[in-house]
Amino acid sequence: MDELELLKKDWQNKEEHLPKLSYDEIYKMIWKKSSSIVKWIFYISLIEFIFWAGINIIFSDPESMQDLKAMHIYNAMMVLNFVNYAVILYFIYKFYRNYKKISFTDSSKKLMRTILNVKRTVTQYVWFNLIIFTATMVISIYGVLIYGEQGKEIMDIALEQGSETTFWSLVILISIVFIAILLLLIWLFYKLLYGILLRRLKANYNELKKLEV
Repeated sequence: MDELELLKKDWQNKEEHLPKLSYDEIYKMIWKKSSSIVKWIFYISLIEFIFWAGINIIFSDPESMQDLKAMHIYNAMMVLNFVNYAVILYFIYKFYRNYKKISFTDSSKKLMRTILNVKRTVTQYVWFNLIIFTATMVISIYGVLIYGEQGKEIMDIALEQGSETTFWSLVILISIVFIAILLLLIWLFYKLLYGILLRRLKANYNELKKLEV
């Protein structure tokens, strides 16, 4: 116990000589880190948009468009694409606004509100992408099964064997499992992509709460 007390006293003596950070200095450090994180969220969303837009342009050749028309899902896919791009651009604008807002934040309370807004916006962005992906998959599966050549062949075989109900039950089950697995993979991708940044923002938020106490 004597040795422990000596160590405590020695540490306390050393602590007196350590530099003490003021409220403003700590706030500036947290503000800089938060601003950098929000900037990266904006950049990543922009890169992601450009990447997927590029992929979509590459695969939007006349032959692919003709296939969509043959499956009677061309109009639905075009509307979905329009909604997708419009909403994604809106989210990118919100990320940019959050970045600009955090750059001019002058109090810890405002910074905390901005951090919460960023977290909420990222969550909404991820959920929107998952919903759009699900809608795209459902429309694609419908087009392939009902109007696609291979889908028609499979349906004809099922009708000949008199197992239409079993066929549709299997199709629905397999489709649900397939989409669920893909959604899980996409969610994990976003969790990795934005999760690290959001955890750092949460840590900054907690530090700001301590400052306000």
